[in-house]
Amino acid sequence: MGNVLALSPPSFVPPLMPQLGSGRLEKKEERLNNPGSFDELHRKCKDVFPQQMEGVKLIINKGLSSHFQVSHTIHMSTIGQSNYLFNATYVGAKQISQTEAFPMLIGDMDNTGSLNAQFIHLLTDRIRTKSVFQTQQSKFVTWQCDTEYRGDDYTATLTLGNPDVVSESVIVVAHFLQSITRNLVLGGEMVYHRRLGEEGAIVTLAGKYSITAPIWVATLNIGSGGAHASYYHKANDQVQVGVEFEASTRMQDTSFSFGYQLDVPKANMMFKGSVDSNWIVGGVLEKKLPPLPLSLALGAFINHRKNKFQCGFSVIVG
Repeated sequence: MGNVLALSPPSFVPPLMPQLGSGRLEKKEERLNNPGSFDELHRKCKDVFPQQMEGVKLIINKGLSSHFQVSHTIHMSTIGQSNYLFNATYVGAKQISQTEAFPMLIGDMDNTGSLNAQFIHLLTDRIRTKSVFQTQQSKFVTWQCDTEYRGDDYTATLTLGNPDVVSESVIVVAHFLQSITRNLVLGGEMVYHRRLGEEGAIVTLAGKYSITAPIWVATLNIGSGGAHASYYHKANDQVQVGVEFEASTRMQDTSFSFGYQLDVPKANMMFKGSVDSNWIVGGVLEKKLPPLPLSLALGAFINHRKNKFQCGFSVIVG
């Protein structure tokens, strides 16, 4: 019986009926990514610019465990007061990416007793909270609490700063970003402040357009308080450039700046330079000395308009 079935012709299979719309390709639904935080819209461009240096600075980093790290900073200034800063960082075991782990606690205190502390925690997969506290010479200055919700293609953030029931003062900041396409992100910011005899709100619209090949990012914030535009371009693995424009209606001032970053991996060197419309020219050269856990940085900045010059040198251990 089994041989008869094996030799019998295959059963008749009816031809497939053509489906409606089979002549055209169905467009796949485009999956959008989360746009990130509102505060990071100009981050790519700002990272290209060098940080001003002055005096001599020694930084010693020490990892006590895989979750806890401390650092000591000694700054000897030529134009201001020299100080000492102690920093402690704790990172939890809940790691969601190579650069993010929760909870995170960061605090630093200088020799005058001024304290800055931040606590960042991931409550759920979509809700993040951050609390910031700051004191100056043992006097309470400010505190704020942020709550951020990250959807599949949008981010909403609410910030409450310096609430005071007695004086009826508060600062409320609301952010919202929405991914329109894979390249375009639109959103806005509303800042509401209230204090004794003063109350007002500022609304700002924001947009970011980015391309991954070649890598470039264009960002614009515009509102009643002014405008902030930036452009970041990564030419290759060694060269990155950034252009930034800021205009403030309150200060009645505008500024334009250009920055660039040059990486030389074979020499373990990186150089950042900048020039702006106020005729401030500066640059910072960083050099790593492997296999030693040591990095050196040398920076110089000159203000041609005010005829001021300052330079700095730092040593980072660890």
